[in-house]
Amino acid sequence: MFLFRTEPNLEAPLINLPKTLLARSFLLMVILIVLSLAASVAIFRHVEQEPRTRQMAQLVVSVVNLTRAAVLSAAPEWRSALLFELAESEGLRVQMADPGDVLEALPNHPPELRMMTEKVRDSLGGNTRFAARRNGVEALWVSFFIGADEFWVALPRERIEHPVSQVLLVWGSVVLALALVGAFLIARQVAHPLKRLAQAAQQVGQGATPQPLPESGSQEIAAVSRAFNQMSADLAANERERALVLAGISHDLRTPLARVRLAAELSADESLRDGLAADVEQMDAVIRQFLDYARLDENETAVSTDVQALLQETAQQFAAQAKSLTLDLSPLPPLAVRPLLLKRAFSNLLDNAVKYGGGEIGVQLRQDGSRVALTVEDRGTGIRAAQREAAKRPFIRLESARSDATGSGLGLAIVERAARLHGGEFHLEDRAGGGLVARLMLPANPAVALQT
Repeated sequence: MFLFRTEPNLEAPLINLPKTLLARSFLLMVILIVLSLAASVAIFRHVEQEPRTRQMAQLVVSVVNLTRAAVLSAAPEWRSALLFELAESEGLRVQMADPGDVLEALPNHPPELRMMTEKVRDSLGGNTRFAARRNGVEALWVSFFIGADEFWVALPRERIEHPVSQVLLVWGSVVLALALVGAFLIARQVAHPLKRLAQAAQQVGQGATPQPLPESGSQEIAAVSRAFNQMSADLAANERERALVLAGISHDLRTPLARVRLAAELSADESLRDGLAADVEQMDAVIRQFLDYARLDENETAVSTDVQALLQETAQQFAAQAKSLTLDLSPLPPLAVRPLLLKRAFSNLLDNAVKYGGGEIGVQLRQDGSRVALTVEDRGTGIRAAQREAAKRPFIRLESARSDATGSGLGLAIVERAARLHGGEFHLEDRAGGGLVARLMLPANPAVALQT
């Protein structure tokens, strides 16, 4: 016989809490409010229980004593009239007990009813009986004795039961609603600035410069927003300074490169001349990418452009370099874009496809709802999913490209920046059958989404 013992999963959460800070804070405040309200009601009922029970017992004892006294003091011939008068004016029915009476015992709840019966027996005697229903008539039936005769007096349940006041329920609901609204506003005051901070931090991580966060609210939130705004401004200033230095260095290199090119042309050694010319072309391509990245093209004005014609013109420059170049361009209405920036981004995608994609290139242009998709596909080795975001950052060169002297690590970074400046997105995906898909998504009406 084998016994198996299952250990509990200590890592599994006991309660699946909501993911957002707003929902968590609001939920915890609601739980706290409900528990506080329940505790307050319990304390109130406990404090009120003893006086209410004593009041109910005194009422029952007084009714029974007055009824006994009235029956004893009334002449026998007037007793029936007295009982009828009590039933009509006071709602009290007094009847002789009968051994065949069908009685229904009082319920055990609420506890006040049980405590009341004990106090009444202490005053009227231990032989006092109670019933919730006698011979099918519902009331609070209490027995008493006059000599050896037992009588029943029926008290209306309304006299001893105190239903919850409608006004109390209404005001309790109003207080609870106000508490829940206050809890939501408090939770939102904490969660909303943090959500904006997270979104701004994500934009910084993607290389964009977010709008300054409002430096309002509590002292701590304002301090965090102020520090983040300062950090974002410093990063933007560093980026501009780096671009300026990069542009200056690249521009200064053009003059010595021109002299090297001229010296190569004057060289009598053909192999030396060809080698120098190839090196100069490679260096010139790298410098050209440096200048393209440093220039940013943020100041270029968006104009109405035939995107299909722009892509066709750009693709013709790479037709001779690619093994096969297939264009599938759907006709689109003129779009407001930055033509030089878009052309530069498309050229970089084609250049990468020629260098690393095996030369079999497919280009598609489609309108997908409110967006325009420009897709460049190749049959190369592709880029692993873990490296795709890093590949879009400036000066990042993957292992497959490090042996290529013409690579600068700025091609995809320029495409990413072009997508962001147009208010779009840039994605790298696997191609079915092997290869890479570079998809540039632009708004169908970029004039609205363009950053200035």
